[in-house]
Amino acid sequence: MRTAIVVGAGIGGAAAAVGLERAGWQVTVLERAPELGEVGAGISVWPSTVKALGELGVTGVEKAAVVSAPAGMRRSDGRWVVKASALGVELPVMIHRAQLHDLITSRFGSGVTVRTGVTVDGFEDGAVLVGGEELRADLVVAADGLRSVVRGALYPEYGGPRYSGYTAYRGIADVELADGGGETWGRGRRFGFARLIDGRYYWYATENRPAGAENADVWTGFGEWHDPIPRLLKATETVLQNDIYDLVLPLVPFVRGNVVLLGDAAHAMTPNLGRGACTAIEDAAALPRHLGNLAAYDAERRPAATKLVRVSRAIGRVGQLDSRVPCGVRDGVLTVGGKLAGVLGRKREMGESRV
Repeated sequence: MRTAIVVGAGIGGAAAAVGLERAGWQVTVLERAPELGEVGAGISVWPSTVKALGELGVTGVEKAAVVSAPAGMRRSDGRWVVKASALGVELPVMIHRAQLHDLITSRFGSGVTVRTGVTVDGFEDGAVLVGGEELRADLVVAADGLRSVVRGALYPEYGGPRYSGYTAYRGIADVELADGGGETWGRGRRFGFARLIDGRYYWYATENRPAGAENADVWTGFGEWHDPIPRLLKATETVLQNDIYDLVLPLVPFVRGNVVLLGDAAHAMTPNLGRGACTAIEDAAALPRHLGNLAAYDAERRPAATKLVRVSRAIGRVGQLDSRVPCGVRDGVLTVGGKLAGVLGRKREMGESRV
C-alpha cells in the first residue's frame, strides 16, 4: 500500500487525508496542536465546494438556511447599496469552521493515523523532520498554512506572506434577527454577517491598521454603525482578531518531486471572496485524480488559485479605501451598479414568467 504524510490537520489537510484514504493510501497526519480540532468562527461553503465535499464522501452541508429577509450591501448608516436578490447569485452555505472540520474528520477510517502535538521542524532530502526523527512516505502533502515550514524548505527564495494593510475581527452571536445579512462598507472599515446553518450568526469586520498594532477594539470602529451591528457585537462572547496576510504573486509551483502544496501553504488569500478554505477543499478533492501525474494537479489548481488570490486582493483594496473622495466615488459606482442589477433582475424574472 502506498503511503502519504499530511503536514497539518486543518480543514485542507483533513480533507486531503480523506481523499487519499479513499484512493487506497495509508495516511499519517501530523498536527502541531495537542488535539484534533479547528478554531475560528464562520466559513462560507460555495456550491463548487459542496460538490468537492461530495466527491470526498463528506455530507451535511448540502443545503443552506433559506434567507427570508433582505440581504446585500449597505453603507455604514444602513442605506442599501444593492440587495442580493437583485444580483441573482446563489448564496453559500454558512457553517462554523469547527463543525465543518468535524464533518470532514468523521470520515477518517482505519487508513488514517493522526499524530497530535507534533511540530515539524523542516523538510530535507525528501524527509519530514520532527525532532530528531526523519519521516518518509511516497507522498508528502504540505497543508501547514500561511507560514508553511515545508514550502519554506522547498522554496527558500520565495517572498512568502504579504500584509494586506488591515486586521480582521470575527465572532459568533447567538441572537434572533429579522435580517438576511450581507456587508456594510465604510471608510477603511467593513462589517459583514450571515446566518449559520445552526441558527446563530457569524460576523466579521475589517479595519485598516499597521501590522501587529495593539489595543484593537471592534467596538471603537463599529459600535455606532447601523442596526443590527451593535446587537451582534453585544451578543458575542469571544472576539477573535488577527492581521490579514496573503501570499506574494506569482505563487510557487504546487508540486516539487513527491511533495504537494495544498491550502494556505500553496495559496493563502485574503478573505474578501470567502474562498480560502473552499479552495483548500477543492485542492483536496482534485489531488486523488492526479496521483499518477502530480504535475497535472499543479496545472489544474495553481492557475485557479492565482486568480482568486489576485481578485480577492483587489476587492480588499477597494473595500478598504479610507479617503472621503475615493470612497464617495466607490459607493456611487456600486449604487448605480446595484440599481442596474435590480433592473436586469426584474427583466429576467419577467422573461421567465412569460415562458
